[in-house]
This record gives sequence, structure tokens and C-alpha cells, in this order.
Amino acid sequence: MTRWRAAVVVVVALMTAGLVRWSQAPDGVAPPVTRVAAAAYRAFWLWGGVRPQPALAQAERLYLLQGQVQRDAGRSRLQPQGVPPSALAVPELWLSYRVSTLDWSPEVVRDLLRQRAAWQARGNRVIGIQIDFDAATPALADYARFLRHLRRQLPAECQLGITGLLDWGANGDIATLNGLHGVVDELVVQTYRGRHTVANYAAYLPALRQLTLPFRLGLVQHGEWDPRWQRQFAAQPNYRGEVVFLLNSPPVSQHSGATR
Repeated sequence: MTRWRAAVVVVVALMTAGLVRWSQAPDGVAPPVTRVAAAAYRAFWLWGGVRPQPALAQAERLYLLQGQVQRDAGRSRLQPQGVPPSALAVPELWLSYRVSTLDWSPEVVRDLLRQRAAWQARGNRVIGIQIDFDAATPALADYARFLRHLRRQLPAECQLGITGLLDWGANGDIATLNGLHGVVDELVVQTYRGRHTVANYAAYLPALRQLTLPFRLGLVQHGEWDPRWQRQFAAQPNYRGEVVFLLNSPPVSQHSGATR
């Protein structure tokens, strides 16, 4: 077994994020019913409990769960999760953190950077840190202030990425998101919730044409997807492609909303 596969085997605990069904198509024609096949993509999220699968061998970019930032006894702390630092055969590695509070103690950033240094010491090309926080759409301005403060605490060469909800573009302030240019290096908009594609997800996508911030679309493995959206966004200069959230097996059919 390769070091890469051995490391993947020990990944811990699945993330909760979400997605579901078509209501409109980019060209007005009824969308083809397709499923997200990991083999067609090169960027992946690897959360806990996911067994090795062949698609990982072709990964060019990996977003790897490394911990949860949460409050414990009245103080925020980083709870490490996922595989420990090891040498992974992937060209670009992002360390991802599930966040439940924005009230961070100084120790949280210290521990993030220690993890980053440990992965680098094992020969990995660590591109940056990704924050997975479900900011309420009306509270995007508060989240933007937190991200600006966090950016100032990170080394200049460490990129900062965030995940985002479909609702942010459709019902939030696009100007607030675009105002993060130079603070956030990329936004990955999740078209799923939990293990399922967001119901009526296509209704939310046109709003993303207003983004000037570099962004990607997050898809869930086995989820529903209309590939025509990929071709349409490919013409947008700030679009960076798709990221697939890996699962062990196709989930039972279920539909979810665009917010968490």
C-alpha cells in the first residue's frame, strides 16, 4: 500500500454540507440527469471516514480536513481531526477547518500555523488554509471582518480560502463578497448540503456571474449536476473549476435546501 493510500485510510469523520435538484438550465432547455463521477475531476475534499478510491490517484488539489474550531469551557480551541501530517502524493494541498465560532483565541491561529508547518516539513506543498464556516447570509459583513483580521495573522505566502453557501450569492450582498478580493484567495461555493445536492440549486447559480472574487463550485460525489453550468462558468475569468466532496457510496435519494 502506498504512503498516500495508507494516509487516506486513517482519515476521520464526515463533514456535513449539502445539495439537490434542477429547476432551470443555463440555456433554458431541460437539464440532462447526470451524476457527479469523481473520475472526471481533479480536485477533492477529503473529510473523515472516507475510504480510499481510485480518483484520489489523479488528484491535483486536495482539501484535507485537519480540525474543528469550537468553544470549549468558554474559550475557543482547535480540535485536531483527520490524518496526521504525512507525505501525500498530491501537487497542491489545502488544510481545511470546520469552524463553529468566530471568537478565536490567539492559540487557534498559532495551532493552525503549527499544523501547516508540520505538513510542509514532510515535503508537502501546502497552498493555504480553508475555513469552512456557515455564516448566515445577513451576517456576511461580520464574517468579512473576521476574515480580514485572520488574513493579517497569516504569512503572506499562505493563501486563505473559504467555503460558501449558494444563498450568499442569491440573497446576500455580492459587493461584500467581492470586497474580499485580496483577503480571500478563493471561495468554493457548495452546491450540496450534507450528502445531497441542494434542491433547485440551478436557481442560485446565475447570481454567481456577478462575482469578481476567484471562485470554484463544490459538488458532492454521486450528486445531481448539469455539466452545462461548468461550460458556462468556464468563460468567466475568475472561475477556477470544481471541487468534489468525496463519499463512500451513493446516498439514499433526498433533497435539501441551500442554507444550513
